[in-house]
Amino acid sequence: MLFNSYIFIFVFFPIVLILYYTLNHFKKYELSKAMLLIASLYFYAYFEWSYLWIMLLSIIVNFAFSKWFEQLNLEQKYSLRKVLFFVAIAFNLGIIGYFKYYNFFLENVNALLGTNIPLPHILLPLGISFFTFQQLSFVIDCYQCKAPSYHLLDYALFVSYFPQLIAGPIVTHEELVPQIESKNKKRFNFEFFSKGIFAFAFGMAKKVLIADTFGNAVNWGFSHIPSLSSSDALLTMLAYTFQIYFDFSGYCDMATGIGLMMNIELPQNFNSPYRSLSITEFWKRWHMTLTRFFTHYIYIPLGGNRKGAARTYLNILIVYLCSGIWHGANWTFILWGVMHGIACVLDRITKRHTEKWHPVIRWLLTFTFINFTWIFFRADNIESAMQMINRIFSGSFNPIQSGLYSAFYTDSATTILSWFLPNQYHYVHSATPALIVTTAYFCFAFFAALNMKNTNERIETFKPRFSLAFISAALLCYAILSLSGVSTFLYFNF
Repeated sequence: MLFNSYIFIFVFFPIVLILYYTLNHFKKYELSKAMLLIASLYFYAYFEWSYLWIMLLSIIVNFAFSKWFEQLNLEQKYSLRKVLFFVAIAFNLGIIGYFKYYNFFLENVNALLGTNIPLPHILLPLGISFFTFQQLSFVIDCYQCKAPSYHLLDYALFVSYFPQLIAGPIVTHEELVPQIESKNKKRFNFEFFSKGIFAFAFGMAKKVLIADTFGNAVNWGFSHIPSLSSSDALLTMLAYTFQIYFDFSGYCDMATGIGLMMNIELPQNFNSPYRSLSITEFWKRWHMTLTRFFTHYIYIPLGGNRKGAARTYLNILIVYLCSGIWHGANWTFILWGVMHGIACVLDRITKRHTEKWHPVIRWLLTFTFINFTWIFFRADNIESAMQMINRIFSGSFNPIQSGLYSAFYTDSATTILSWFLPNQYHYVHSATPALIVTTAYFCFAFFAALNMKNTNERIETFKPRFSLAFISAALLCYAILSLSGVSTFLYFNF
């Protein structure tokens, strides 16, 4: 079930909200949590019911590990605790390894050795990396005696809470469980609810009205790589840069909004990353909770920056290699992660010099690098990515093909233009206004990504006003009316 779907907006979420506040009003707190857990499990299983048993198994086993760590004395049974810790890590990584990477491993074995080992039909459980990493952080904290004892119901809800289940953020137990347990969070709060609607409306507009429109152009461009001119390829690259930006930003906003409507505050996961003046800054703004996870549980345990420059650079490369692998079972993701790792190392080495450069130059270099590396993230394979890059540098700056700009000239755009030019049917349906609309989309995307306040910044100063209510309602209605179009879910690989 997607946030941007009729069943979620008109059926699932209203029912959950009504039950949640009704049960809490009558002080049926445990029943309310149980209802929320059942709803979250249904939300997850809606995609594929066979996914459910994998997540339930993961929850039960990791909860058992946490209880075993509680029972074992820290000093007297150090060896047993350490063995149990490695078993817990192996279990979680084994789940991801089998369901997400086993076929990838066999494909590469077949390619390398010339064998023909049949690939098993393995379904990739949606969001497996998110809920596994969340539990990994919890198990590690339990091993280090940094986590309190939780009831199974609270723990299961922490893992499966539906706003953050399939697309993040990666929430830690101390961020979510105390809010789940707090009775103060059970009362309806008008200010939080207003903020939630505001965030959800803006997030949905980003996803449905902007990201999905850019996505249509991206899909066309990547399916016609051999015939693209340099101008077509450049626009396709930029289109994906904005598609993934507004898609991820939109989903983060919707998750934040859903949580706020239930008095739950989720950690910020997205902070205008295209304003970054370096790749290091980019990763402090993009998928912030994933960066936090890798920093706390991989980079620092490896030694961080405490063991000399060479070791620091190696640790950075390891972290970004892991990030690439985490994003998907494909060499394109791995190469994408390695490129970002190398860029972060170079940024660290040259920092003293590059900080003196003009901010515009630093931004342009960073944004250009991000654009080109996104090609590998989007392409089906490395060969397709290299073909796209070759088309960009082919020097054939021909007029933009109609298949590309027509993706932006949607039915709603045609309708709006017809309001202003009611007697100009031929002009409305010609190439000129389509190119104007395409230009407008890209200009707005640049302006929004670089200059407009993001949703989190707006929430910090949010005060319920009629104007904001009207804008939120208008955006939400327009986005809902646009749901019949093609919507792309980018997180099946994760």
